[in-house]
Amino acid sequence: MNIFFSNLSPITSLVFGILILVFPKFLNYLIAIYLILVGVIGLGLLG
Repeated sequence: MNIFFSNLSPITSLVFGILILVFPKFLNYLIAIYLILVGVIGLGLLG
């Protein structure tokens, strides 16, 4: 299975959603990390 950047956003959303359910105290940090990742990928800085 190859993981491309187009597949990364749904995968990170799923992982962060599960982590928020397990560790609700880290909600702010997880949202911040997700938004940074989506922004970097959207700008094409990783490719």
